[in-house]
Amino acid sequence: MIKVQKDDFNVNQEIKDISSLNKNIGGIGLFIGKVREGNNSELKSMTLEHYPIMTEKKLENINNEAKVRWNLVDSLIIHRYGKLYPGDQIVLVATFSEHRADALESCEFLIDWLKTKAPFWKLEESNKGKIWVEEKKSDLEAANKW
Repeated sequence: MIKVQKDDFNVNQEIKDISSLNKNIGGIGLFIGKVREGNNSELKSMTLEHYPIMTEKKLENINNEAKVRWNLVDSLIIHRYGKLYPGDQIVLVATFSEHRADALESCEFLIDWLKTKAPFWKLEESNKGKIWVEEKKSDLEAANKW
C-alpha cells in the first residue's frame, strides 16, 4: 500500500491494520524516518514538495520491485509532504513476510531506493537561510548495491 499524505501517521495503528488482515506474517521490517536538526545547522523546518501522480506512480514501481525480489505478504510506504519540523515523522516503510530475512532485506531496499528514486524535493530552512537538499553520494552508493 502506498500513501502520500500531509498528515502525520500512527505507526502502531498502521502495523496493526495490516497485521490483522493476515495471520501468516512472521516478520515485519520497519523504518521510520524523522526530520532531524542536523549538524550545527539549527534547522527550523523542511518543506517536501512533489507532483502527486508522478510520485505515487514511482513509489508503486519501487514497491512492486520489492515484491518481485522478496517473498512479501504485504508492504506499506507512507511518505509525507508539506512543511515539517525537527522531530516530525517523514516516512514509514514496513514490509511483512513469513520470515524475517525477507522483511528486513526488502525494507532496507525500499529505504535505499526511496531515498534516491522517489521524486520529492526538500527545502531546508535554518538560521543560515534556505537551501534545496542535494543528492548524497552515500545514498547513491547504498541504492546501487541492489
